[in-house]
Amino acid sequence: MPINIPDGLPAYAALDRENIFVMKETRATSQDIRPLKIAILNLMPTKIETEIQLMRLLSNTPLQIDITLIVPATHESKNISHEYLERFYKTFDDIKGEKLDGMIITGAPLEDLEYEDVDYWPELCEIMDWTKHHVTTTIYICWASLAGLYHLYGIGKHALPKKKAGIFEYANLIPTEPLLRGIDDRFRMPQSRYATVLADDIEKCPKLHIAAIDGNRDPAIVISDDQEIFITGHMEYDANTLANEYQRDVDKGIEPAFPLNYYPDDDPRFDPVMNWRSYSTLVFTNWLNYYVYQLTPYDLKKGKIRE
Repeated sequence: MPINIPDGLPAYAALDRENIFVMKETRATSQDIRPLKIAILNLMPTKIETEIQLMRLLSNTPLQIDITLIVPATHESKNISHEYLERFYKTFDDIKGEKLDGMIITGAPLEDLEYEDVDYWPELCEIMDWTKHHVTTTIYICWASLAGLYHLYGIGKHALPKKKAGIFEYANLIPTEPLLRGIDDRFRMPQSRYATVLADDIEKCPKLHIAAIDGNRDPAIVISDDQEIFITGHMEYDANTLANEYQRDVDKGIEPAFPLNYYPDDDPRFDPVMNWRSYSTLVFTNWLNYYVYQLTPYDLKKGKIRE
């Protein structure tokens, strides 16, 4: 089954060119199938690119998925037109009376700021609290994972000596965990961040469980007893996303950290090789199956999803 996205969204043409099964709103409304309602709170400045990346991962399933795109009302997006946001995005006020099967909160380039200094922090906290009783399961990505662990569980972030950029290998600590079902003992994930959370802090919280970690004890995936998934990296990244970020910072004269384990022979003259797509696809497919479809009530309007 396909994902259902708004008519005219640029992601439709991009995914269709890749032979990924997507369905326009007008076609989906004629089907007698209850689609899964998934919202994406898109905090990334590269909105269209992020839409395509996440929808690609959500499309590899027999389930029909109804996508709702959300942006913070208390933040002015500078890299996308107001007309685009008006056409394709909603705000929290538009959806807070609803209940959802799942939600994804993306990363954001905000690690140099204290959480409380982010202009939409109060709104984001309200949304994170709201998910506890209105969303069956939520995925937090990169900065959002750090922000979620801080707001929901009081776990502070720690600045890294330098940016963690590149493709890193992680140990699958819980192979019986449904989210990691079918994942190898070791798998790869793109990282692009300046901060982290400490494994020791996470292990002190009985409701949190580290599902994947690297040789330096840097967590990659943390799972809560409340069906929240915290992914510190960017499993959704395309082959060239890290290269584009690196070149962008070089052009700015920032002298960025070189993305490790990314270019062949660590030589940026060569095209990077994508070696994480299969892991990423499987994790998101497992999430949709085991955390969303298997847990969500058929009638979302009846009762609270989770007490």
